[in-house]
Amino acid sequence: MWALQNRLAGNIEHLGDPFADLPDRPPPGTTTGTPTDGAPAGTPATDATEDGALDLLVVGSDSRISAGDPSQWERGAQRTDAIMLVHLPADRQGAYVMSIPRDSWVPVPGYGEAKINAAFSFGGPSLLIQTVEGLTSVRIDHFAVTDFESFTDITDELGGVRITLKQDLLSGGRLVLPAGEHLMSGEEALAYVRQRQGLARGDFDRVHRQQAWMRAIFARMRNEQTLQNPTKSLPFLDTVTRSIAADDGLTRDVLNDLVDRVDGLGSNDIGFFTVPVAGTGRSPDGAQSIVRLDRPAFDELMAAVAADDVAGYLAAHPDDVDLLPPIAS
Repeated sequence: MWALQNRLAGNIEHLGDPFADLPDRPPPGTTTGTPTDGAPAGTPATDATEDGALDLLVVGSDSRISAGDPSQWERGAQRTDAIMLVHLPADRQGAYVMSIPRDSWVPVPGYGEAKINAAFSFGGPSLLIQTVEGLTSVRIDHFAVTDFESFTDITDELGGVRITLKQDLLSGGRLVLPAGEHLMSGEEALAYVRQRQGLARGDFDRVHRQQAWMRAIFARMRNEQTLQNPTKSLPFLDTVTRSIAADDGLTRDVLNDLVDRVDGLGSNDIGFFTVPVAGTGRSPDGAQSIVRLDRPAFDELMAAVAADDVAGYLAAHPDDVDLLPPIAS
């Protein structure tokens, strides 16, 4: 088992320490549970293996490999298709995946206001972390980069995922799949998240599709009991770990803790939603189409993240976020 865990941890491409020397970071979060060392609730959580909440920044990029090698970095060459803040509560009873639209107009340290995905393009993981922490006042515990091309391998390793199409799936004007429920291959699911034509809400619908694919992967894994079956879990986890790059702090112990946190969750125990937005518009110079965050609602949500009470926020403000509808039982 030890050798297997080391192998899986070794599959992950390491980015170094993108948190080093970041100025003015938010303080470590507090727990609402009881830490394993017996300290009272509210003790700062400093390690993912403690019973505190955990916040990860996950980025879908077209340049996952070069992101980990500063010598290959080219300003403006790296793009992010998806930016997600993942909150894992201290009670381990759920998880929340919050998409921040890539065109959100935000302050980027050293660059003034810009689209949030420009932070990754300008300065890589460190600048994106600094931008998100400054925007949210939430301390990021770990950072990971993946790409949707890698999701095709994960999907195929599971034998496909079930996704229901509300309309025909088209790619370059060609019909890929008709409307209805399908067991999609990795390539079909990739076409699903990349479709642009015919989407009424543009990028907002594409974000929903990204979330739906992620949830379908999790649902398939749960339904097939992939993690409980050694003959299935090894190839699956091997494919997953080869598909991501992460900060050096994502060690074997932290990886094991992450698996433990999600192992008992059902598909509808994970909430997927887009953070509150106030609509779209143009940048001050009129050159760029942007997304405007609903800052009062956004700030209240992020305060709930920091307080480990996302469930309470969603119960009180169900219409403030663009929630991916639960899977029908």
